[in-house]
Amino acid sequence: MPDRSILSAMPYNMVKHPAQRVAVLVDAQNMYHSAKHLHNARLNFGKAVEYAVAGRPLVRAIAYVAKSKTGEESAFFEALVEAKIEPKIKDVQEFTSGVKKADWDVGMAIDAVMLAEKVDVIILMTGDGDFVPLIKYLHGRGVMVEVAAFEESTNAQLMEETDSFINLSSTAEFLLKAGRHLAPEDKKNQNKRSGRKEHPPELDKKKIRVTY
Repeated sequence: MPDRSILSAMPYNMVKHPAQRVAVLVDAQNMYHSAKHLHNARLNFGKAVEYAVAGRPLVRAIAYVAKSKTGEESAFFEALVEAKIEPKIKDVQEFTSGVKKADWDVGMAIDAVMLAEKVDVIILMTGDGDFVPLIKYLHGRGVMVEVAAFEESTNAQLMEETDSFINLSSTAEFLLKAGRHLAPEDKKNQNKRSGRKEHPPELDKKKIRVTY
């Protein structure tokens, strides 16, 4: 288990009770890009969610993800399900200008509002400052909000408004470095380069880690 002193280092750390009902909403794209650009790594979503929940009753864990036309993300979606994280999938929109977009902000906010009646705490796994108004709304409804994200890429006001902040950069346990614990698509490419025979898909599924 990582050192929980990373929580107490933040002045706005709230008191956590074992009976608090928790929901976790994961901004998968934000977390993926932050882990990649800050640490050249992949986030282990399963471990990050488990740590943030901290043994409290988990009502729901949802990851908001985008699906490309090639469907190369399917292994990641399966891994989320194995980690008891529900993927909400949206197709990537491609515009004539070449710009690609798959914005989940509104959907994530609506789910948070709907879950506010059923939980005591909502954990937002994102560093996006666009969620500041959502935190203020949830506070007005008596719901506590925690944020789990990489401090270096997290909006300052988001950290100020949250009741508790978990810095995912504080321990390597949440990160999967390149070359270690490869995701299935990376392993496939590595096997092609080395000339090794690939395992059948049914065997690979047993080794999937929650990475993106």
